[in-house]
Amino acid sequence: MNTIALIRNRAMKSIRRILISSRNSSPFLSTPANSGHAPPIAGNSPRPRFNHHQPLQMHRIKGITQKVLGLPYSNFAPLTMPFILITSNRDVSTFKVRNCSTSVESRGHDNNFERIYVQGGMNNVKPLVVESSHEDVTDERNLGGEVNASVGKSKWEESDVEKQAWKLLQGAVVTYCGNPVGTVAANDPGDKLPLNYDQVFLRDFIPSALAFLLRGESEIVKNFLLHTLQLQSWEKTVDCYSPGQGLMPASFKVRTVALDEDKREEVLDPDFGESAIGRVAPVDSGLWWIILLRAYGKLTGDCSLQERADVQTGLKMILNLCLTDGFDMFPSLLVTDGSCMIDRRMGIHGHPLEIQALFYSALRCSREMLVVTEGTDNLIRAINNRLSALSFHIREYYWVDMKKMNEIYRYKTEEYSMDAINKFNIYPEQIPPWLMDWIPEEGGYLIGNLQPAHMDFRFFTLGNLWSIVSSLGTPRQNQATLNLIEAKWDDLVGHMPLKICYPALDNEEWRITTGSDPKNTPWSYHNGGSWPTLLWQFTLACIKMGRTELAQKAVALAEKRLPVDSWPEYYDTRTGKFIGKQARMYQTWTIAGFLTSKMLLKDPETASRLFWEEDYELLDICVCGLSKNGRKRCSRGAARSVSIPKPVSWYHCDTNKRVGCMDIFGRWCLLRSYSPHFQFNLGGKKLSS
Repeated sequence: MNTIALIRNRAMKSIRRILISSRNSSPFLSTPANSGHAPPIAGNSPRPRFNHHQPLQMHRIKGITQKVLGLPYSNFAPLTMPFILITSNRDVSTFKVRNCSTSVESRGHDNNFERIYVQGGMNNVKPLVVESSHEDVTDERNLGGEVNASVGKSKWEESDVEKQAWKLLQGAVVTYCGNPVGTVAANDPGDKLPLNYDQVFLRDFIPSALAFLLRGESEIVKNFLLHTLQLQSWEKTVDCYSPGQGLMPASFKVRTVALDEDKREEVLDPDFGESAIGRVAPVDSGLWWIILLRAYGKLTGDCSLQERADVQTGLKMILNLCLTDGFDMFPSLLVTDGSCMIDRRMGIHGHPLEIQALFYSALRCSREMLVVTEGTDNLIRAINNRLSALSFHIREYYWVDMKKMNEIYRYKTEEYSMDAINKFNIYPEQIPPWLMDWIPEEGGYLIGNLQPAHMDFRFFTLGNLWSIVSSLGTPRQNQATLNLIEAKWDDLVGHMPLKICYPALDNEEWRITTGSDPKNTPWSYHNGGSWPTLLWQFTLACIKMGRTELAQKAVALAEKRLPVDSWPEYYDTRTGKFIGKQARMYQTWTIAGFLTSKMLLKDPETASRLFWEEDYELLDICVCGLSKNGRKRCSRGAARSVSIPKPVSWYHCDTNKRVGCMDIFGRWCLLRSYSPHFQFNLGGKKLSS
């Protein structure tokens, strides 16, 4: 009888899902039938919508909707409310992206990459809202979502501090129409003016997402990824100017809006930087989104989310924005101050290491997750070429140790030559006095920034740690970076891990660089403050390099102080002894960073899914070629005589005057663009235009 009853119940559920689906066939004002939630009833029940929280003109609403859905203007009836992009059980069928090249090569008449098209129409695309299982679940549930049996929360014993941290983290969860979608930046009950700390920040949610995933609770992460993906298509405008498509928001907030006297609904109100201090676009948001998307697949074993048509489209839009041609001569991303974790003026404009490390990671993630089709050939080729060029650029020009410092100290300047040693015209007088005695014999690090005639010698922790995690640095460089942290433990860790940068700017340098920022005074906040949230990235880097004793030491130090100090955002003073003068208490990514670090240390095998090993294929496709001693230095002289690595099956010169080769694995490698006046040595044959 139990079996018959079970079959009957499941049959009734299936019929009910079919009926709900038929009732909600409209692409608007509907709730997904298989979402696990009943459709909203007229009254005070919230209905999901997205709102920019600004007055919108009718033509703007129609234009945005038409642009996002890629359908004719006549398909839309007049709308009478200032809300758009209603959550639906249908996804869009077409996204149009601006015609931008990938900064690696011109595609001529190939429009596959410029016109990202999702084939199959609306009926072939999965719904946006995350489906909840109708099966009987015996595992315990909480706000984080369903428990994954492979990485369950009952796997390890939890200390009292961890239990307190989990309670605080779950108390910071934000729900949207009954579903968890993220965590607020801080949940301090004594904070009467939260400013934007009551919003869900993309970068802040990363450690929270990893904590939930490592505990086996994936629903909140899936919801977060999909809802921020829809916000990506929002129209972003500051002073009548709109940035490129593909930009992810810095944060969003769930607001309740009154429709009339009896009805209220929840809306998502995103911030793309138009409300941020300084009005700076969050460059790192899209990069973190890609990294989290990969982590979701790695930790849950569910790759179906990555393969969805809307997710693939969003991924391509971010890549298109990052790989767009520009005036820059370097493979690194050019950004302005305040476009990453350091979101105030701190002299990091240009090519900051943090952005380059995240960019490199996002490219490696994308190469793993992109569905290979004829339309993605150019994109994958551009990713491979950019990865190779970027890794060489960072490893060669950002790295400093005692040997490199002595080389810079003896630099000749004003070299006008293709074979110049001092390519960026760095003056030896730029070497700061503190660095001479600070850098250890057996250690080194990647500098914070590199531009013509400028090297920022400050040690930026996030960029260096993520360079280890992503293998942007060489294995020797990665070990040397941890050697430096160990040797300079009192400076970089002190009483609380870890310094966001070292050393702090002070006196006249502080006034000029920060504009006399009262929040970034010396050894405070972004200017040499200590940020506990960096603990999880330090732990991951130590696990990768087999230096877990360093991570355990840092975690133990944090575990003693954080609960006593009410989990502050950051610490001040040279050694991180005092709680930050403007630090929020119960900062969510402080809590999540601690929990993630504890779980990573308890399960190093799972932690290994989150980092990358050295990719030797990238070395093989480098435009600089390989030598017995390693990679050759890039120069225009290499274009006159290119030695192509063996084995290859054939060489080809296309109509755009680019030379490439097909290796034995069938991979096409672009070697070098050349001028009609140049000749190439191709396996003993000379080929000219």
